[in-house]
Amino acid sequence: MTQRNGIRGTRDRHLYSEASGVSEQVNGMEPEKVQEISDCEMEEGGQAGDSMAVTGAVTAPDGGWGWVVLAATILVLALTLGFPSCVGIYYTDLQNEFHASNSETSWVPSIMTSVLHAGGPFCSVLVERLGCRTTVMLGGVLSGLGMAASSFTQSIAQLYVTAGVITGLGFCFSFQPAVTILGHYFVRRRVFANAMSSTGAVLLNCCVCGAVMRPLQPSRRRGQPLMTHSLPSPEEQNVKKEKGRMRTIQSCVVAFLSKHMAFDQLCNNQRYCMYSIGITWMMLGFVVCLVFLVPYATANGMEQGQAALLLSILGIVNIVVRPPIGLIFNMSWFKGRHVYVFASAVLVSGLSNSICCLGPSFTVLLSFVMVFGLSMSVAGSLMFTVLMDIVDMSRFPSALGLLSIMESITLLIGPPLAGTLVDRTGDYFYVFIACSAVVASSAIFLMASFYWLDKKDRKSKQGQISTLPDPARPAVDGAPGCHYSSVPTEGDQDKASANRAESSSSI
Repeated sequence: MTQRNGIRGTRDRHLYSEASGVSEQVNGMEPEKVQEISDCEMEEGGQAGDSMAVTGAVTAPDGGWGWVVLAATILVLALTLGFPSCVGIYYTDLQNEFHASNSETSWVPSIMTSVLHAGGPFCSVLVERLGCRTTVMLGGVLSGLGMAASSFTQSIAQLYVTAGVITGLGFCFSFQPAVTILGHYFVRRRVFANAMSSTGAVLLNCCVCGAVMRPLQPSRRRGQPLMTHSLPSPEEQNVKKEKGRMRTIQSCVVAFLSKHMAFDQLCNNQRYCMYSIGITWMMLGFVVCLVFLVPYATANGMEQGQAALLLSILGIVNIVVRPPIGLIFNMSWFKGRHVYVFASAVLVSGLSNSICCLGPSFTVLLSFVMVFGLSMSVAGSLMFTVLMDIVDMSRFPSALGLLSIMESITLLIGPPLAGTLVDRTGDYFYVFIACSAVVASSAIFLMASFYWLDKKDRKSKQGQISTLPDPARPAVDGAPGCHYSSVPTEGDQDKASANRAESSSSI
């Protein structure tokens, strides 16, 4: 029985029904492109404001309307991630306007970036209730209002609330749903899509971008529903009524944390745990150089326009480099190696901060911008791809939410600590040295930990193969869902078949 899924470039698919036990299969479907979309991410009929829970299997188009979603995500990430990086241009102006110290001024981009990441769980709730499209539009409105209110502030403390909290929260509501839905639209081309989306180039335009992010639709089934929900028995209802109010609140809190923050992944998935620790430590110094680059240049006699040009060049490097990087690292050879490429890029990015210590001349800082921009392009292209590789896509929103909470702490304290260092020493030299040490050490930690986990997995699999009593029995992974796997690419099935044949012959 053939059904259409309503998405351009529709492909036949394989639907499974647990309730009815009915299995429908047609030719031409790629198994790795079928994704289970949670109820909170689907809207019946694809109409705005008409949200309805639906359960079913959908096909990732890897193109079609996905290109429109990709274009919208590019602009969303340009506004949400690019804007905090440009605050350094106005750093000196903010100091002079509010008569603030380096430490006080640095709290503005720090709070904005921290709230952008810390709002992940709240964003996850909104996505569940409203869908990705409406949440992105809401974020555009909120960030626009925050920036408009910032123009009326009379003190640096008021700017913390308007530009920091309100605008940062709006950025969060636009940024995270855009990244999440892009992962559903692209599977084979996921690395390229993530690279393009992170090119990073008003704020109310996020509403327009959110409008085109219609959710993927499952095929509509005529007849019996796929799942039936039975009402609880009277005995169960009585038991629930006897529970105390505190126990009910505790259960709700635990359920919320379990659903919207992937603590289970943090405890059971060693790769996710190591990745989260490495990223959290990296963020302590990764964006600090962008905040203090322009103040460092202007404090040493460079014109502000020329100093701001450095950030423009950095943006151009990102826009030009990331698309070809996405194509290169989408090749099958990099399957399973994305995390090492990412860590290597982070290492180069960290070491590049030491270039600024050579002097504040335009030539030296331009060299830093070029090296940092290239390495940042690779790291930015693969950051979300690696996360999608090490956790199941159904757990990605909650995994991203927990990771965002963790890194928001270091993002919050990083710039103020650097500002305090400048106030006490009177020199930006120590800031770039500290950033170089922090970021480079996080890269070394990621490479070492993932190499250790890969070596551990290889030994485990070899031991399982050698102790198998039945040649027909495949090797079973002792910790499902906790191992690193990259995005499926074309030709993987042929390689897998050849590997199975070779393994059987060797046994």
